[in-house]
Amino acid sequence: MKPCLLVLIPLTESDRTELDGRFEVIYAPDPDARAQALARRGKDVRVVLTNGTTGLTAEEIDGLPALELAGALGAGYENLALDYARERGIALCNGAGVNADCVADHALALLLAAVRAVPQFDAACRTGVWRDALPMRPTVTGRRLGIVGYGHIGEKVARRAAGFGMELGYHNRQPREDALARYFESVLTLAQWSDFLVIATPGGAQTKHLIDRAVIDALGPQGFLVNISRGSVVDTAALAVALKNGALGGAGLDVYEGEPQPPAALIGLDNVVLTPHVAGSSPDVRAATVRHFAENAARHFAGEALLTPL
Repeated sequence: MKPCLLVLIPLTESDRTELDGRFEVIYAPDPDARAQALARRGKDVRVVLTNGTTGLTAEEIDGLPALELAGALGAGYENLALDYARERGIALCNGAGVNADCVADHALALLLAAVRAVPQFDAACRTGVWRDALPMRPTVTGRRLGIVGYGHIGEKVARRAAGFGMELGYHNRQPREDALARYFESVLTLAQWSDFLVIATPGGAQTKHLIDRAVIDALGPQGFLVNISRGSVVDTAALAVALKNGALGGAGLDVYEGEPQPPAALIGLDNVVLTPHVAGSSPDVRAATVRHFAENAARHFAGEALLTPL
């Protein structure tokens, strides 16, 4: 008999087909379906698939007496009640590292777009404005790049940036012996050193507004900020003020506070590039993350170690 899996996030048809072969799937990707599934089938559920944004609450866990494993599809897990799940003896996993290449690619794309003003130049070209009427933009090669969070994604950002001849620095909870970059003990000192700052740290209460006014000011009017982690890590109000006042050169954001609503304080500014939380999304990545989750579940039911435990 296949274990009962409650899916709390939207999946493609191919994703669902992949999981249907391994589980009895209860598909509840919206609040109404979620509430109904918990009420009607909660007692049968042995596995939950969610993500960092959707999460899984302690109250919902109480309604799942047979729950053995809860997985976050991507790397993020900030809204999953980890401590409570652990108290219940529930195994936990995520998709750490599976989409790291895609996210790192997007981070460099945002950095290049922001520094080189690609969206603005595209718009100007379409209206017939030639280069002589446009300001010159900085070179990316040879600049100092700071990375906040040197995990799977941060390391891959560093490797890509090395191809641009950048000098690399990073801040992490603790130094990494294998890092390609120089370690800084605080985000503030890293920002003071950096020309560009890429945020690749996990979200959650511990990193809320880690990038505050002081850090943004430390980057300075020639500095650029890229965030491909979680919107909560950056103080949006402070960022908007700095961008409006010229205290920061520019920014590239794939994530922002208040998702999915666009950041009202930023959308009218021409020195910020925005994308709708798509850094880790591609057809091949999505298929790989679903397979990764399924493999974690298979290992759990076989009594083996999870690939990416939390």
